Amino acid sequence: MPLMVKPALASSQRPRPDGLGNILLTNPCETLFMRRLLLILPLLAPLAACMDIPQATQKSASRPASGTLSPRPAYRQCLSELSAQRASFTPLPDQYFGQGCSNVGTVRLASLHSDTASLELSNLGPVTCSVATGFAGWARFGVDRAAEQILGSRVMRIETYGSYSCRNVAGTNRRSGHATANAIDVSAFVLDDGRRISVLDDWDGGTDAERRFLRVVHQSACKRFGTVLGPQYNAAHRNHFHLEADGANFCR
Repeated sequence: MPLMVKPALASSQRPRPDGLGNILLTNPCETLFMRRLLLILPLLAPLAACMDIPQATQKSASRPASGTLSPRPAYRQCLSELSAQRASFTPLPDQYFGQGCSNVGTVRLASLHSDTASLELSNLGPVTCSVATGFAGWARFGVDRAAEQILGSRVMRIETYGSYSCRNVAGTNRRSGHATANAIDVSAFVLDDGRRISVLDDWDGGTDAERRFLRVVHQSACKRFGTVLGPQYNAAHRNHFHLEADGANFCR
């Protein structure tokens, strides 16, 4: 920018002091300029204060406090499918806990939907979306309909022993499907008429209809999940069905 040199003021335009030591401007234009400047200065102060914000502070304020939702297209598609099944759920941020344990692409299921009503869930933590969609379809078509046909009553609630747990497969050094929230342990079914059908009590000890119902829903689960384990597998599963979406083909 070229240097601007202000021409010297004529003697009649130069400021002169008054008797109190203040500077008086004799030029009318300069007097008008100073008055306008004094009016503008109070307005500029708040603006300067607003602009005096460090850039690093702005970035840290917009950073999420915890993990973020998985950006994977498959996860987004899965959420759409789960919504179409009329499940009530909340997408959860990805979390990594170390030692092979994580919650990635998970949701928290609040309830599922049958042909006619909402199905309650108990004790269920985060589950992968793929497990959730399989569980929603199984609950409606494999459990609720079987209960009505075999037991004469619809299902009101599905009870579980939970989903996510950072642990190994019993007796091995291999991480369980629960360590990645990719499995659900189902323990019992509560019907609209008040009956409670549990895997522990009724797999062998229930009525003919109750035993048949549990075997039908077990076989139905094998069509929707990769690994399904029940009382016939080992003693550790005598009280629940282990449902895991791992792409395997293992039904016991």
